[in-house]
Amino acid sequence: MSNSHPLRSLTSVSEIDHLHLLSEHLGALVSGEEYSDVTFVVEGKRFPAHRVILASRCQYFRAMLFNGMKESQPQAEVPLEDTQVEAFSMLLQYLYTGRVSLSTAREDVLLDFLGLAHRYGLQPLEDSTCEFLRTVLHTQNVCLVYDVASLYCLGGLAQACCAYMDRQAPEVLASDCFLTLSKTALLAVVQRDSFAATEREIFQALCRWCRHNCNNEVAAQEVMSAVRLPLMSLMEMLNVVRPSGLLSPDNLLDAIQTRSESRDMDLNYRGMLIPEENIATMKHGAQVVKGELKSALLDGDTQNYDLDHGFSRHPIEEDGRAGIQVKLGQPYIVNHVRLLLWDRDSRSYSYYVEVSMDELDWVRVVDHSKFLCRSWQSLFFTARVCRYVRIVGTHNTVNKVFHLVAFECMFTQRRYILEKGLLVPDRNVATIACGASVIEGVSRSRNALLNGDTSNYDWDSGYTCHQLGSGAIVIQLAQPYMLGSLRLLLWDCDNRSYSYYIELSTNQQQWTKVVDRTKVACRCSTASTSSAPPSSTQRSKRAARTLSPSSLRYSPNHPPSPSSNSPPGLPLPPRPHTPTPSKGFANPNLPLRLQEKTTDTTLGISIHTSFFCDVTRHNMLLK
Repeated sequence: MSNSHPLRSLTSVSEIDHLHLLSEHLGALVSGEEYSDVTFVVEGKRFPAHRVILASRCQYFRAMLFNGMKESQPQAEVPLEDTQVEAFSMLLQYLYTGRVSLSTAREDVLLDFLGLAHRYGLQPLEDSTCEFLRTVLHTQNVCLVYDVASLYCLGGLAQACCAYMDRQAPEVLASDCFLTLSKTALLAVVQRDSFAATEREIFQALCRWCRHNCNNEVAAQEVMSAVRLPLMSLMEMLNVVRPSGLLSPDNLLDAIQTRSESRDMDLNYRGMLIPEENIATMKHGAQVVKGELKSALLDGDTQNYDLDHGFSRHPIEEDGRAGIQVKLGQPYIVNHVRLLLWDRDSRSYSYYVEVSMDELDWVRVVDHSKFLCRSWQSLFFTARVCRYVRIVGTHNTVNKVFHLVAFECMFTQRRYILEKGLLVPDRNVATIACGASVIEGVSRSRNALLNGDTSNYDWDSGYTCHQLGSGAIVIQLAQPYMLGSLRLLLWDCDNRSYSYYIELSTNQQQWTKVVDRTKVACRCSTASTSSAPPSSTQRSKRAARTLSPSSLRYSPNHPPSPSSNSPPGLPLPPRPHTPTPSKGFANPNLPLRLQEKTTDTTLGISIHTSFFCDVTRHNMLLK
């Protein structure tokens, strides 16, 4: 017997989903007299309803309609104050069907509808309405929406409104919508550093608001106090502010005194705020105004550069007059700069970064003039408003020219910690991605020490070593950090153990010993944590690898005998006497405590006994 129907999976026929029918049938009951047992009266209009449906959908109505009070009586009429008819009709439609159309509603109805969702504790409906309102903001409604969001403490919607007003500040100030702001909301808006309008525009808009809303001088004075008078020119204060009569002569004199006695960069400037977006681009109006080969710096290409092209540069001069200067499209609030130093060889650079509003008064926000830096620089500082950024190179280990491949500038909301102006990293910075480099040491693979692979190593590969008594393993970090923790993985394919010590430096000349395990036999993974003083180059020196207790005793006066246990192709270690693993034997999970945090850009590992050390992994971690 044949079946002409197409075959369907068992799952598709065993699950019945007719939710659309349920919504449709319940929706037919909205505002219908049939089966209704309660009536709401809104602005004189009657809305028959069904208490069971409302109570099942909303806890507020459950408490109202089943509390034993008069609202719970059969066929009770419940008047609702401060409720708009169209908004309540939309609310009933949602409660009965789970659906409602927002795009066809007027803006005032939408705001009333949002108020009902908040009043009745309908959180999913409130969230969805806020999300829709965020998509339809414009200069004529943003102030109304912000007032409502502030009233109901809707942080996400209020923040979206503020971000919109920050970007469209002059248009918002000129709109009629601006006059509808409450005094509290008004002050919250114009007191923001990111409200990027001129002080003259803000002053004139506040004068207009006061004429429309203020009935007494005290309220007007409070509103006008939000104007940052020192940011206005002397002519603006005399010809615009003074004739208004809204500010006293003493206020004007104080502003003039502040303007004349303060550094320009100490004034409380306003600036555009665009979080997590590079604003040093041609799209945002940025341009390189000083330096050689200007066109390469802001083109966004961080891959195609060599000795001849792909970078900007300036000659390094002792007086610091040379530099690479970028003019941003407008004043911005920034706290994060990324630089790519030319890194096609092992050279290092020193530099500092300054910001300014007028190209006359410069504030140094990053000073790496005494540190050796390479490759990508991730720089953080206290947020500032600026229009100009200047990068001045002070040293190049190869020649007298500073080379900069890329420049990025932004405001980041990422959490960061600075100590003495240096970043305390919250992740491993001894990686290739972070610009770290092994500048001394022997390995079959250039990046074996920093590639993150802690599993694939054997006798032949996957580690970095050096001959004991000669040299060290040295890792240069990309920039100075305030470090508090190190992790090392010692080569552990047999039972041998190691002794070592770690030194740190800012310049690869003066070294500070921060870990000393020369008298301890260590194996496998070793950790070191600290709180330490600044340095910029780091070298961790490592000492003796010792073999397992079954190893032969040797005499350093005799040449070593061949060993099948030695990694092929690398320096052959003599077989030493093995220390007895007593109290001095290192627990691989026991942290090494340093005395203080250390600032470092170079980390090395060197061995100063008659053996050599294999290291497969070196991590820099925040304490």
